[in-house]
Amino acid sequence: MTEKTLAQYRQIMVTCRQLFDQKNKDYGTSWRILRLPSITDQIYIKAQRIRTIQDKGSQMVGDDIASEFIGIINYSLMALIQIQLRSDARLEIPLREVTEYYQKHSEVSQQLLNRKNHDYGEAWRVMRITSITDIILMKLLRIKRIEDNQGKTLVSEGIDAGYKDMINYSVFALILMMEQNQNQAGNSINMQEQNADKKLQEQK
Repeated sequence: MTEKTLAQYRQIMVTCRQLFDQKNKDYGTSWRILRLPSITDQIYIKAQRIRTIQDKGSQMVGDDIASEFIGIINYSLMALIQIQLRSDARLEIPLREVTEYYQKHSEVSQQLLNRKNHDYGEAWRVMRITSITDIILMKLLRIKRIEDNQGKTLVSEGIDAGYKDMINYSVFALILMMEQNQNQAGNSINMQEQNADKKLQEQK
């Protein structure tokens, strides 16, 4: 992973963790009541909403696309924590403890990204954000199938691998969106400077 990508990845994960911590302060770990298929369905709803907004080109209510990708990241990390704590019956977990679990699984996902980037390079940088959305939906359908089969697979990785992939694809989408916004802002500044120069030339 390049230094630039690593910095962007960390910046996004800090934002996600801050939101996760804030919600846990407000609501506690009420999400612990959710079974894994329920978390999968929540992620599916978010991914499907992103696709609908992308197809229609507009939205009527609520969070923007970036917020939905952040939601996918946090719900995927909740799922990984649930898998780790499947034998732990506690519904309320202290914030410090649950944050440690969150950080642990974030780091594991980053390590997975490092390994894949080693093999594939940063091929994801030429992907369309719409394609990333479709891949996340495909992975969700695979996870739902595995869940419906009681977790049994013949040749596939387990559902935890799917959650980790969705974290990283969501980070990819957020990085690409962030860079697009920066480019648009830069183009806007350049246009303003050009217009200012034009006015100065006209005044001479």
